[in-house]
Amino acid sequence: MPTIQDVAKKAGVSVATVSRVLNTPSAVTEKTRQKVQDAMQELDYAPSILGRNLRNSESRMLLVLIPKISNPFYLRIVEGIEETALDHGYNILVCQTHSKTERESVYFDLLKNRLADGAITMDPTIDKDKLVQLARQFPIVQCSEYDKDKSLSYITIDSELAAYQMTKFLLKQGHKRIVLINSDEKFLYARERKKGFHRALKEFEIEFEDDWIYKTNDVTFEAGQQAMRSLLSHKAGKFTAVFAVSDVLAIGALKELNTQGVHVPDEMAIVGFDKIDFTNMTFPRLTTVAQPMYKMGSIAVDMLIKKIRGEEIEDVILDHELIIREST
Repeated sequence: MPTIQDVAKKAGVSVATVSRVLNTPSAVTEKTRQKVQDAMQELDYAPSILGRNLRNSESRMLLVLIPKISNPFYLRIVEGIEETALDHGYNILVCQTHSKTERESVYFDLLKNRLADGAITMDPTIDKDKLVQLARQFPIVQCSEYDKDKSLSYITIDSELAAYQMTKFLLKQGHKRIVLINSDEKFLYARERKKGFHRALKEFEIEFEDDWIYKTNDVTFEAGQQAMRSLLSHKAGKFTAVFAVSDVLAIGALKELNTQGVHVPDEMAIVGFDKIDFTNMTFPRLTTVAQPMYKMGSIAVDMLIKKIRGEEIEDVILDHELIIREST
């Protein structure tokens, strides 16, 4: 295996010059740089990126923490993170936590041991106090799910406003009995979307009843299907619209409606939240709230790199959009 000394000898320059070409090419003339690069190519020399990063006290690695990689909501965000990170010369490590403390600790140890330069967290179950403490020492940005604590930087959308607008849309269509399929309210987004739902009902003077909210602990297609099965069993004929706080839940619920022969949207309207790719493939296509997921991931990287450089950053709230389709 060729060494840096072999390259220097082949190019007729010093080892220090080869090192400058690798690390600070602007400090070397174009002619010299080309000689060294030609020598590296002829010798098939590959510099040790790990060694170079250790010398520079950086890993060029960013952690991306998500609860479950199977949730399609995270796919477009991770795409935005990956492509923007590569543009900045960083790699990413996608870490699936399964919302388990022991797994989170393993990944955060990578930060503590300087094997990663920063982290983007999308796991809403991460212990807030632990995250705040880590953020005092290491660059961390929250993406999508966040905490309102000012010591934690975040990028997100206004979930309350989006849920309010979607509920208002259903109300304007004449639906007075709307069921909300919500996830665990230990998550901020679940509380915010419920708040927006309440706000719209109050504005239209619709009396709210607690049993018109179906709570599920899992955000899966199966959980959405089970939620709709239970609702049809106990409230058949009593509601005309369903608002699911996640497209994954909405698609599961839509499947159950189709299975039971309930015509959408004539007998039941249904809407989701996120605009994952699958919403354009359902029958009928799903009305939903579009989050700018790719953009969210891309900006999260920009924010994190600024933090790594020691620059000040501001929290970002992106715009959302109502995507009206055939399910309503």
